[in-house]
Amino acid sequence: MNIVFDIGNTNIKMGVFDGDELVETLRLASSNKTGDEYWLPIKEMLGVKGLSVRDVDGAIISSVNPNLNYTFENMVRTYFGFKPMTVGLGLKTGLNVRYDNPRELGADRVADSVAAYRIYGGPCIVIDCGTATTFNVVSWDGEFLGGAISFGLKSAAEALANSAARLPEVELSVPKRTIGRTTIANMQSGIIYGYSGMIESMVARIKKEMGMPNIKVVATGGIANLVNDCVSVIDVVDRTLTLRGLNLIYKLNS
Repeated sequence: MNIVFDIGNTNIKMGVFDGDELVETLRLASSNKTGDEYWLPIKEMLGVKGLSVRDVDGAIISSVNPNLNYTFENMVRTYFGFKPMTVGLGLKTGLNVRYDNPRELGADRVADSVAAYRIYGGPCIVIDCGTATTFNVVSWDGEFLGGAISFGLKSAAEALANSAARLPEVELSVPKRTIGRTTIANMQSGIIYGYSGMIESMVARIKKEMGMPNIKVVATGGIANLVNDCVSVIDVVDRTLTLRGLNLIYKLNS
């Protein structure tokens, strides 16, 4: 078995794989905890599944949060007894990255694109709805062509509430009407339907630029299901896409 870690700005997603099977997942908040503090819920999760550190013989990390890199690398060395792989230059991914400076490309975007291409085929557009929203484009023969980065839905909602003194924080739920009759309903409509319009517009622009109106669109991330309820451009929602991509990269380099 192997364990994968996707370290983001807001959350850390973890998965345990037995071959291609995702045995268990765990989500933790990204914070200034020590490796020992992060290890405790991981140990508990393994115990619930009847597993121990001896059952895990490899690990891989993708990170867009450099402050936590050493914490998790050291935690894996200390408790599992081996050095984890880290997604970056020099690691085989199965993709031909057509990026002007590959060092700038987020590891999570690589993992998303690897999984979408290997599982759902190319060409494809991969949308990750997280702290930021990323659009990643993979060609039919496995070339990562680039994409776009925009604001995240939760980030936009928090920025609106923090920037306007009279506007409250609101729950991110789909409103029944576009024309709201309360301040909260107005904010939900503007935030959620406005964000959905951005998704639809970006997908339409990418398809037009690619000259491929039927290119597959795969979405992942914490709010992917909510977004999918508001748009008609997403073909597949896979909340475990990043973890599966990391597992594929791990297997390719083992």
